Amino acid sequence: MTSRRTRERLVERLRTGGISNPSVLAAIRDTPRHLFVDEALASRAYEDTALPIGAGQTISQPYIVARATDALLGGERLERVLEVGCGSGYQAAILSVLVSMVYAVERISSLVYRAREHLHRLGVDNVRIRHGDGALGWPEHAPYDGIIISAASEEVPGCLLEQLASDGRLIMPLGSGQNQTLISVQRTEQGFERRELESVRFVPLIGGTG
Repeated sequence: MTSRRTRERLVERLRTGGISNPSVLAAIRDTPRHLFVDEALASRAYEDTALPIGAGQTISQPYIVARATDALLGGERLERVLEVGCGSGYQAAILSVLVSMVYAVERISSLVYRAREHLHRLGVDNVRIRHGDGALGWPEHAPYDGIIISAASEEVPGCLLEQLASDGRLIMPLGSGQNQTLISVQRTEQGFERRELESVRFVPLIGGTG
């Protein structure tokens, strides 16, 4: 279930679903998602569905990962990206082949350890992961050309907007429960421009660390 053919079927489903960026599709195809889930779930790794990764968290549905990544890139290669809520490290692994440097923050220490192990196993050397409160970002490395948040909040955290570079984009699920919308926020000279992308469902963004 982890064969090249299985991965190609996933990519074809994403393409049928409207994902057309060849770089994003190649990253999805070439990143071994089965390494980011428990061995018992490896046979389901290339289904287009979210899967549990422990600690009450999930690895996001591949379509949503592709959609959010495509929206973040906006057709260009970004230099510096912040990921909030890295979970298993899968989204960071996808980003690592598409941007120059990824800074990721995760509040759950056991997931930080596992994400680092997964990325080390793949030889990824342009991702840094910090155990901390993702809602506070990682100001030492700001400003960021892009920020991607893998958990839902009823409002966009103000301190993350402050860490966004001019013309930078922030992608996140806005809302709570079943009423969530993936949004894109772009920083302009006039302020912040927001647009809605599509309905989604993510775990909530929680402050603090665990």
